[in-house]
Amino acid sequence: DLLDRHQAKASFFCVGEKAAAHPDIVREIARRGHSVENHSHRHPHAFAFYGMRGLGREVDAAQSVIARITGRAPGFFRAPAGFRSPLLDAVLAARGLRYVSWTRRGFDTVDGNAAAVLQRLTRGLAAGDILLLHDNGRARTRDGTPVALAVLPELLARVRASGLHLVTLAAASGE
Repeated sequence: DLLDRHQAKASFFCVGEKAAAHPDIVREIARRGHSVENHSHRHPHAFAFYGMRGLGREVDAAQSVIARITGRAPGFFRAPAGFRSPLLDAVLAARGLRYVSWTRRGFDTVDGNAAAVLQRLTRGLAAGDILLLHDNGRARTRDGTPVALAVLPELLARVRASGLHLVTLAAASGE
């Protein structure tokens, strides 16, 4: 709803198991014009240490779930915790997926200080930046609000005030 109010679009990197457990939310994300991308099937902490078959299984399972729910196969992949194996490039290339990371990380999963998270995301913000926020709500403000939700209204206002526009990765890359 906040993204809609600010006419902002985003790319949501979904974990396959979570998408399968909440298909209505995933469909709604896609219906509103956001992209749903691949963030592995189970988000294993040891993902970067998997061999090619293990990497392929994680990527393929999430691709299948997300495509079945949204009607569109993801075009982008982000590794769990951002750690990537040197073997991952070949796995993604064979599936026509592009690897993506972030240029700005607020640490919203570990820092309950919304002002600090917002500062990390907006200091020197420029066109082409990829901002990383999470929907899991692990870190919370003193009043119990998930940090990402506490940060998002002001983040969207600052983006708009700077003359920038939030778009999906596909739109940013000309697809």
